[in-house]
Amino acid sequence: MIGYYVHHHGSGHLTRARLLAARLGEPVTGLSSLPRPDDWAGEWAQLAHDAKPKPATAGDVTAGGVLHWAPTGHDGFTARMTAISSWVERARPRLVVVDVSVEVTLLVRLLGVPVVVVAMRGDRTDRAHTLAYDAAEALIALWPAALASRSWPARWIDKTCHTGGFSRLDDVARDTEPVAAQAGSVLLLWGRGGVGTGPSLERAAAASGPQWSWRRPHPRADAATIWSELTRAEVVVTHAGQNAVAEVAASRRPSVVVAETRPFDEQQETAGVIDTSGIAVGLSTWPADDAWPGLLTQARSRGGDRWREWSDLDGVERAVGLLERVGTRS
Repeated sequence: MIGYYVHHHGSGHLTRARLLAARLGEPVTGLSSLPRPDDWAGEWAQLAHDAKPKPATAGDVTAGGVLHWAPTGHDGFTARMTAISSWVERARPRLVVVDVSVEVTLLVRLLGVPVVVVAMRGDRTDRAHTLAYDAAEALIALWPAALASRSWPARWIDKTCHTGGFSRLDDVARDTEPVAAQAGSVLLLWGRGGVGTGPSLERAAAASGPQWSWRRPHPRADAATIWSELTRAEVVVTHAGQNAVAEVAASRRPSVVVAETRPFDEQQETAGVIDTSGIAVGLSTWPADDAWPGLLTQARSRGGDRWREWSDLDGVERAVGLLERVGTRS
């Protein structure tokens, strides 16, 4: 039995959990305040939310910088930690994957269960991340070892499985012949399901000139539709979240990767390393309107073949192999 804690923010954490749970040869229990996915085969422990309602007290939610989020006097936070502890006592898991939470990592390890942490890019050398990453049995990094995070100490690198990016599109990418892109077609992939509160497609399209035609996916587009949209685009413009980057990497399309503001400069680091390695055009912030013609031309010139360096489409298998090895040791 393996447990998998899924953070409720964004869609990438849940996507990874579903991919890994489907490939592991043993039951996997999901632990999350998100609702159970329809295709989840194992148990699902629905957790209380740890920030709704907003904590009433003005106390230090970081416990003096040791943690990231541990509000005092919050019924939801107390209930979720109690539920995780009760499940561990009842289920006796061999291993728990945490994607992501410093507090859950430490709780589970203090209960005597090995933890594998799905790591994130950016400067994670703050006190709380250091505690969690040090306590983890192993780390999963969703990028290739050749582009390892320079801020990480050697002791983290030594226990890290660099899977490269992996996504729900990897299987179809492996089994599908490449198709010709539509000349001048630009796909804006932004936010959950391809739509968010991000940049204005209309402004970017107007600034790009008549040779470029922009579009974005439908808000509820499924994986097959996203794949179709990606593969017919000549250039993809996306934010630098790990899940979005992995999906674009699977499509091997020329891209402009734009960082959104995130804690610990996660997306800035991702976009930066993608740019300096020559995989795609990477930007630290949304550009001025008049920059778009040059950026799209630059992305097209770079091409998309070097996305193979980010994802060779075997990342899920590497992650599963790590979890099987750690589970056996424990």
